Amino acid sequence: MRFTDMADELFGTAEGALPAGVRLATAKRGGVTVTRVEIAREGLSRPRGRYVTLEMPSVSVLDERDADVIETCAAELRALLPPEGPVLVLGVGSRRITADALGPRTVQKVLVTMGPQHALPVRGIRPVAAIAPGVSGSTGLTLCQLAGAMVEAVRPAALICVDSLCSTEGVRLGRSIQFSDTGLHPAQADHARHLDAGMLGVPVVAAGIPTLMEAEEGADLVVTPRALDSVIAHGSALLAAAINRALQPRLSVAQLCWLTG
Repeated sequence: MRFTDMADELFGTAEGALPAGVRLATAKRGGVTVTRVEIAREGLSRPRGRYVTLEMPSVSVLDERDADVIETCAAELRALLPPEGPVLVLGVGSRRITADALGPRTVQKVLVTMGPQHALPVRGIRPVAAIAPGVSGSTGLTLCQLAGAMVEAVRPAALICVDSLCSTEGVRLGRSIQFSDTGLHPAQADHARHLDAGMLGVPVVAAGIPTLMEAEEGADLVVTPRALDSVIAHGSALLAAAINRALQPRLSVAQLCWLTG
């Protein structure tokens, strides 16, 4: 079986009953199909926790102006986060590789409300910091070391990790968003990008869009959407807008778009 980061692909298409300890529900909200998977026990193919997948038209034709989609995504993400406290948004991946640039491109559009220019807290505005730490080949440090240092410095109530995901279904590339409260757990067990609450001491919420899948010809080849540049550009804008709206519910989508340029 090819690797997938999408929980609903592992359990949503299974024939017969779901494994013990797994619940799955699907609902339609406007033009978005929302699938929630809840894993209540260890020992399954994904860690215990909540997973939400939102399917929509290709993100290459959506952006921060699509308020209905943003509101739906923001509501699902907000439900996975602590209700208050500072949040650190981590853009995982490499800016130099298009299929892997979703995380760094997303944090560029996150509304940052911490730092010297925000010395005095504004009532109703949640403290948010954002950073794209780069990859170990460029920094000489692992993602866990970098994330741990930043968590120690910021002391957030939660960490949001944004990363590109892998799917087994080509039709879903650039057409789905997944949120989970289990942390960052790539499908490949030996992958270096593992971050969770056990490692960092704070809740870790993962957010991403599938941008690649393994080719049938072999594990050394991958398939990406034809409109990959647009998927990354528009998908990062959409994800950032959803994160901003989830973290700053007192500001409208239009206000947040104006503040982030």
